[in-house]
Amino acid sequence: MLWLLLLASYLIGSVPTALIVGKLIFGVDIREHGSKNPGATNTLRVLGKKSAVFVLFIDLAKGAVAAYLPIYFHLDVEPLYFGLTAVVGHCFPIFAGFKGGKAIATTAGALLIANIYLLVVAYVAFFLVIFLTKYVFFGSITVGISLLIYSLVSSKLELELIFIFFSLFLIYLHRSNIRNFMLGIEPKINDKNLINDRIPPKGGGFKM
Repeated sequence: MLWLLLLASYLIGSVPTALIVGKLIFGVDIREHGSKNPGATNTLRVLGKKSAVFVLFIDLAKGAVAAYLPIYFHLDVEPLYFGLTAVVGHCFPIFAGFKGGKAIATTAGALLIANIYLLVVAYVAFFLVIFLTKYVFFGSITVGISLLIYSLVSSKLELELIFIFFSLFLIYLHRSNIRNFMLGIEPKINDKNLINDRIPPKGGGFKM
């Protein structure tokens, strides 16, 4: 049962929401536009607000549903394991050639079920860092760092090991953003030139 639920969590995470929205409504592969990341942030940049809200909601739900599986089946296992398995699926989806998003929305959904305190700590830090720096990737990496700091303070070795790995994982996922930042070409969230990446819906209808 345990391994079947972990597999189910990975498959749930593998549903490529942004890719589906891009292809069905806009007739494009979002991985070929903007930052080329099939997540909520690039969806906002390329496909617009309504599409981004939809993608964000579904990606959050993926993490939440996966984290809820052991609770639903009455397993005495940390729900966070299942939520993070969905995060891996989101980042390396089997349904999209293992080219997925960068973990942040699905992680939030997993924490919503697994540990609401971790959610608050991580995402207060996320939004604060974005507000101060205007760079989304700094906020994203801060999620992992804040979770690690929380686990150190709470003195839970099990969580410490998980969040050390998760922090390194986030740095790896954002390696292109780090490189662009060092080259001075990473756009800030308030960069007016981002509007140039917006793509209208195919056929001119269903404006997002």
